[in-house]
Amino acid sequence: MKFLTAIVMLTMIACLAGFFPAEIRAGGPATGTGALKPVSFIPHWVPQAQFAGYYVARHKGFYRKHGLDVTIIDGGPDRPAEVLLKKKQATFGTLGLSMALGMRDQGIRVVNIAQMVQRSALMLVAKKSSGIQTPRDLDGRKVGLWGGAAVRVQPSAFFKKFGIHPVPVRQSFSVNLFLRDGVDAASAMWYNEYHTILMSGIDPDELTRFFFYEYDLNFPEDGIYTLEETFNNDPEGCRDFVRASLDGWRYAFAHPDETLDLVMENLRKARIPATRVHQRWMLDRMADLMTVRGGRNERTGILRRSDYRRVTRILLDGGIIGTIVPFGTFFRQCAQ
Repeated sequence: MKFLTAIVMLTMIACLAGFFPAEIRAGGPATGTGALKPVSFIPHWVPQAQFAGYYVARHKGFYRKHGLDVTIIDGGPDRPAEVLLKKKQATFGTLGLSMALGMRDQGIRVVNIAQMVQRSALMLVAKKSSGIQTPRDLDGRKVGLWGGAAVRVQPSAFFKKFGIHPVPVRQSFSVNLFLRDGVDAASAMWYNEYHTILMSGIDPDELTRFFFYEYDLNFPEDGIYTLEETFNNDPEGCRDFVRASLDGWRYAFAHPDETLDLVMENLRKARIPATRVHQRWMLDRMADLMTVRGGRNERTGILRRSDYRRVTRILLDGGIIGTIVPFGTFFRQCAQ
C-alpha cells in the first residue's frame, strides 16, 4: 500500500514539474471554486527568457488564479505559432505585428489582444573597422538578412529611406558569417544575436548599431494574438489570459534570479543549449523593450495607433498586404 501511494505521489510531482518539453501544464494552486478553463499558448520561438513572463505566470499559479488551465506549447521553426493559431491548435500565441497583418491579409482573422513589446528589437550591426558609420555606408555592402517577406520588410524600408542598395545575403540563425567577415553587416535582435556578438569578444565600442525604431521604423514584436472567433466567443477569457500574463512579467522582472532558474530549467527540458549570462541579458532587454515611453496614459499591453498606422502603410507600400484592416477591428484591448 505504501509503495502504491509513493508511485501516485511521484506521478503527481512529475506532472506538476512539467516533464514534457513540448507541452507544459499550468501549475500553482487554484483559488476559485469553479472549474478551470483549459486554453493553450504558443510562443513564436523556443523556450527562453524572451517569454519568461508566461512561464512565470504558469509556475506561480497566476493563470489558475484567473481561472485558466494553461498548456504552454514549445514554439520554434518546427512548430510555428502562426500555423497553430490558424489550425486552432493553440488558443493564444505571440507574433510580430507585420506577421499578424500578413495573416489578416490572407484571410486568417487574428486579433491583437495585448502588445507586449513596445519597441522593435530588430537591428543591423556592423564593425566600425569595416568603415560603416552611417546608414549610407551600407550602400553596395553585403548585409545579412533573414528570410521571409514579413521579416525583410523592415530593413527594406530602412534601405529605401536612405536610397541605398546593399547586397543581401541570406542569414541563418547564427552570426558566424558576420564574425568571420563574410558579411559587412548582420541582422540581430538586441536581446539575442547582438549579445552573442558581444560574447564573442567584440567590444560594443567597436560596433555600429542601427536600431530600426530610431529611424521611425518601429515594428512592434511579441504581441499576444488569438483568432477573432475566439475573442468574440470568450472576451473575458482573453482578458484573464492577458492579465495573468502581465502579472507573470511583473513578477519576472522583480525576481530575476528565480525567473532565470525557471528559464534554465525549461531550456534543459527542451534540450536547448544556453547560458545563464545570455538569458539574463535577454530578460533585462525584454524589460527595456516592454517599457512604455512618452505617454502618461499609455500602459503595457497597448498597441499604439501610430505604430499600427506606420506598419500597415509600409506593408501596403511594399506589396506585402493588399488592404488595411481598421485599427478597432484588429486591436482588442485586454490589458488593464
